[in-house]
Amino acid sequence: MLNNLVNRIGLPKKILLGYVGVLIFMAGEGLEQSWLSDFIIRRGLTVEESGIMFSVYGFAVAIAAWLSGVLAEMFTAKRVMAAGVVIFLIGSVLFLSVGLPSNNLAIMVPTYALRGLGYPLFSYGFLVWIAYEAPKAKLGSAVGIFWFVFTGGLSVIGVYYASIALPLIGEMMTLWSGIIFVLVGAVIGLMLSKDTKVATASDEPPKTFAYLFKGVSIAFENYKIGLGGIVRTINLSFAFGLIVFLPTYLQDVIGFTRDQWLSIYAFMWTINIIFNLLSGVISDRYGWSNTVMWFGCVGSAIFVLLIYYVPTHYGVEGYTYTMLVAGALGACFAGFVPLSAIMPTLAPNDKGAAMSVLNLGAGLCAFVGPLIVTLFITPVGIEGVIWIFSGLYIVAAILMKFVTLPDDHAEESFDQDQQDTVNAMKESR
Repeated sequence: MLNNLVNRIGLPKKILLGYVGVLIFMAGEGLEQSWLSDFIIRRGLTVEESGIMFSVYGFAVAIAAWLSGVLAEMFTAKRVMAAGVVIFLIGSVLFLSVGLPSNNLAIMVPTYALRGLGYPLFSYGFLVWIAYEAPKAKLGSAVGIFWFVFTGGLSVIGVYYASIALPLIGEMMTLWSGIIFVLVGAVIGLMLSKDTKVATASDEPPKTFAYLFKGVSIAFENYKIGLGGIVRTINLSFAFGLIVFLPTYLQDVIGFTRDQWLSIYAFMWTINIIFNLLSGVISDRYGWSNTVMWFGCVGSAIFVLLIYYVPTHYGVEGYTYTMLVAGALGACFAGFVPLSAIMPTLAPNDKGAAMSVLNLGAGLCAFVGPLIVTLFITPVGIEGVIWIFSGLYIVAAILMKFVTLPDDHAEESFDQDQQDTVNAMKESR
């Protein structure tokens, strides 16, 4: 299906290998996402300690995500992706052989954070490469497919695999087996064409380390890019925050089983990856910015509340309702996809720097979400934390009012672009 999809919408065939590589790589990176916090809490850590580990991990992700864009322009995307693989493997081995067995937060935090430095260099490095290699008229579809494979690997394939592997081989062996996915995905993803340099015009001077600061300064030089980065930070903050406390709450307080929780979580992201591709259909009527503001921000604000109140009200009998709410939340998360096309459009001469701000926001999701849980779970409780996240999405909706495109026709190309993607999906079935 993916091959037919890429060919149908006119993307370079060499991009296909990168998509497949990211899909498999992220499956190995994300197989512990939905249950690791609950696992270490049951081994003796507190919710706050788990939140600290995931917050530091998220901070490492944010730094690597920010660096991915400018480093790709300096050293080529392929080299940045390769460096990410090596760093991730080193961090994984240290975390699984030393950090996790020690049950010592002082050892677990830095070793797990090292993993967080690795995967954004691989995946977001490829996203920057897409921003340069994909035809401008197809950029919307290209980034839509990227988020399709990114989320599909991270939060669907990895989660479904974990649900099968956990009862068969246990937690530790499941974690070790993730390295196999990472290696296979890395080999496939790095089989990109040698023409992976993403520098712009050949007569421009080569990028130096001073260009790293462009990945920050551009957010102040162009306030729209800065606001877009904040919105991207809020985008999945709840997704990374909920893994710290919601699995334990739904199992210990509501009474769901671990298999039921994994099914809810996987269903949320299954719906998300479908809507990552279909979000362009919604933007046919509302446009890029409006799609992010209403479908993404406001929709998420509503369903974040319901993901707590529905199971709290109905209890175990509300499993099906909770599943449906989770799916709706996953769909709303997809409403933020147009940001990946908006950001480079706002800075056509500095796409790498603009994408660095976007990637920084994507990485900060993994930092801000767990940090909010760590800071507020004790003083305001789970219900208070839920309202904080919901409020953040309303703030994001307000900010999107100021993120306007310089070219009124840009959204039309994106709409047609995403419609081509949808048509290709239908024909590939």
